[in-house]
Amino acid sequence: MDKALQTKPCRFGDRKNSDVVICLKNREGTPKRFCSHSLVLINRSKYFANRLSHPSSSDCINIHCSEVNYDHHVNLLKLLYLPADSILDSFDSVKSALGILQVAVAFQCEEIARCCIQYLEAVPWEDKEEELILKAVSKLGSIAMPILARIQPVDLAATKNVFVSAVRVATSISGPCPPFGNELKTSAQEQVEFMLGDDEDAPLVTADDEVKSVLRMGLLQIYSTFEKELSALLLEPDLVSDRAEEKILHSLSDLEWMCNILGKMDLMKDFVSNWAESSSNVLGVVEDKKLDSFMWGLKIKLIEVTAKVLEAVGYGNVILPTPIRASLLKTWLPYIRKMKPLLDSKGSEGTGFPYKMSEDLCQSIEGAMVTLVLALPSNDQADILADWMGAEQVRYPDLSEAFEVWCFRTKSAKRRLVEGLDGAAGNATVSL
Repeated sequence: MDKALQTKPCRFGDRKNSDVVICLKNREGTPKRFCSHSLVLINRSKYFANRLSHPSSSDCINIHCSEVNYDHHVNLLKLLYLPADSILDSFDSVKSALGILQVAVAFQCEEIARCCIQYLEAVPWEDKEEELILKAVSKLGSIAMPILARIQPVDLAATKNVFVSAVRVATSISGPCPPFGNELKTSAQEQVEFMLGDDEDAPLVTADDEVKSVLRMGLLQIYSTFEKELSALLLEPDLVSDRAEEKILHSLSDLEWMCNILGKMDLMKDFVSNWAESSSNVLGVVEDKKLDSFMWGLKIKLIEVTAKVLEAVGYGNVILPTPIRASLLKTWLPYIRKMKPLLDSKGSEGTGFPYKMSEDLCQSIEGAMVTLVLALPSNDQADILADWMGAEQVRYPDLSEAFEVWCFRTKSAKRRLVEGLDGAAGNATVSL
């Protein structure tokens, strides 16, 4: 090593006092020579220190690099000449810092690697950059793990706390959140749904008693808000305005969201019980003559939420006592039967009427009602089927399947009764 190098400052590419040449393969595949200094290379890189300390070392070091990481090799060589406190400020992008980090690890430049990690750990990442970081860090080992601190799985307690806080905001348990208002509430609802997706921690969170307690509180809060706004609806001075309908629709959408969430939490029974209890009051307002020609969005949304309730009860996902099941069916069947042809009629007028019951919604309601009817006692089935056949509108919902099963069961029951009586009489004769 030239002793003059120990006293004179070294600059990257300076040929005057260079004693080592780094030869890189550039993009075109031809070698690119960089005048360097052994003192700098040895002090900043263990790789170069080992190469230059070897007895057979040459003053020309060949480095093979691909077209992809050529620039990162050049940038690393430049960083070797920077003071330690200037390295961090030299980075200008995630992509560049990540590329330099990979080369720094390969050439055992610990100081530069630490600066790369510090930079990447602190700056924001875009989605594509995050994918590149995950791919690169997996190959770098434990040295690069601090970079992933922001996306590492948190413990269950932390997950639960975030989830509970999100539910409180999503259901307005703690009141409104000015100045964000509904935007923060909507965002919280979306995140709660996301957290309940396919995740290994989701079952542990959903089974937690505190989480269930907060969700029940949220349900009561949303129901309370909906019922208050619905009761005040008929007092609105201008029922034709969009603002009146938007306000009540927002509360009903919150209820629909809660219905979806509780279904994933094994708490659907809480929602269904509240809906069954309030159904008569809800229809008492919606069927008021003042609303005959208005609030079509509200009416169709009520039917959509009711469809979820009927499915849950009809297919046995929620178990309710017979009187409540019968009441639920008898309450909503006439309303849905009335609304279906009315909505179809307005939709066919060619005025761009946007509200209608989709085919999937119709099939869902019809299937749920058939199973609900068949699960009731025979006398309740007879009452509902008689009312259905006596109505002007029997095309929807089509309960003919339930009627056929009822007829078969009735005949079978009579036959079993007669056979039972004959058997009892025969036994009595023998005993005499």
